[in-house]
Amino acid sequence: MTTHQHNPVFNAHGHDHSACISDALARAETLCAEQGLRLTAIRRRVLELIWDNHRPTKAYDLLHTIGQERGNAAPPTVYRALDFLLEAGLIHKIESLNAFIGCDAGHGKSHPKFLICRSCERVAEIPSPEVDDALAHEAKRAGFRIDHETIEIGGTCKACTGKD
Repeated sequence: MTTHQHNPVFNAHGHDHSACISDALARAETLCAEQGLRLTAIRRRVLELIWDNHRPTKAYDLLHTIGQERGNAAPPTVYRALDFLLEAGLIHKIESLNAFIGCDAGHGKSHPKFLICRSCERVAEIPSPEVDDALAHEAKRAGFRIDHETIEIGGTCKACTGKD
């Protein structure tokens, strides 16, 4: 499996996007083999469609595309595939957009954070263990136990602002 520079999405000039899809599928196959999970054809196709670009993908759009490809696709089929991919750590849900993005696993054990360009709608997943540590420290200080964390930061990417 090829390792790419983390978050090439905002440095998209010359970016080989097919390599992202290929890497994601290889990672999914390896993970499923290691954990005794089945990467069914529909799960694989949903993962491919999510990695088709670095923009969040809505379940309705997945259902529409799969329905066109395979005939009448039932919504539960797509939602079960999404649940599987989320549980396996192969995708993330962008809560503010109610959409999904591929996980590049570059965050390791830290919680992913997302930069969302409001102009081109691309999303970059960024690692930030320092932020995790700061949040854990502040939660502990407040007597609070974190059980879920989603950090989404909206703004404008370099390509959309036209600045280097």
